[in-house]
Amino acid sequence: MTDSQVTGMQRTTRQLVQRPWFANAILGVILFNALILGALTAVEPGTTLHAVLVGADRICLGIFIAEIVLRLHAWRGRFFADPWSVFDLAVIAIALIPASGPLAVLRALRVLRVLRVLTIVPSMRRVVSALLGALPGLGAIVMLLMLIYYVFAVIATDLFGEQFPDWFGSLGESFYTLFQVMTLESWSMGISRPVMESFPYAWLFFVPFILIATFTILNLFIAIIVNAMQTFAEQDHADERAQQQAVQDEKEQALLRQLEALHQELREIKTMIGPTSAAMQSRQNLS
Repeated sequence: MTDSQVTGMQRTTRQLVQRPWFANAILGVILFNALILGALTAVEPGTTLHAVLVGADRICLGIFIAEIVLRLHAWRGRFFADPWSVFDLAVIAIALIPASGPLAVLRALRVLRVLRVLTIVPSMRRVVSALLGALPGLGAIVMLLMLIYYVFAVIATDLFGEQFPDWFGSLGESFYTLFQVMTLESWSMGISRPVMESFPYAWLFFVPFILIATFTILNLFIAIIVNAMQTFAEQDHADERAQQQAVQDEKEQALLRQLEALHQELREIKTMIGPTSAAMQSRQNLS
């Protein structure tokens, strides 16, 4: 739908949902609803306070539904072209599914409404966009990390599996143990030193694994995420400068049009005054 096809009511709705106070109001409702959902976990069902909180939660849900309806009316098909809008719709739709029987687990998913803060706060949206933009690079690092895990898991199972079956008895158990080692959770006193009592040179296995998996690979994760966030920040600055330049160009074009109109008016005035001046000069000469 082009701008020329937008109805007056639809244009008014667009202006409403795009106003800063509207977004701030929805943000306030989201935060208030987050407090309600947290309080519901600490209140016994059947009490007066529980009923009040449930009622307040339903009011918040009604406000969210009204907001989605307004945005759907404002943007129509373009609403579904925005991933953030689709996310908002999905989160609200989950809350409308009856949470009974096998769907009772969906009751716990009501708290996903809090994640709508990501769609309201621009800085959070940039962070999430940067994380999503970093996924291709992160995927390559994950594959590298899994390859390293697999190599070390096979080695650990062959070397330590017979004497330490609880930690390295199978490939899966070795994977889990190596994950614990990578997180540095009791890796020395809990795993490495007991293994070194039977295999004195086991440190030649654990130390390289920690250096590679913990300090090198995980730092690559951080580097890619930081680089993605910097790229998005630079893109935002470039877009902002482009918008400012476009506004400045529009102002300059408007000023040039005004000057051209003024010049045209002056030429018309000169054209009108020219014969009159000539006639007056002729009369003066005759007199």
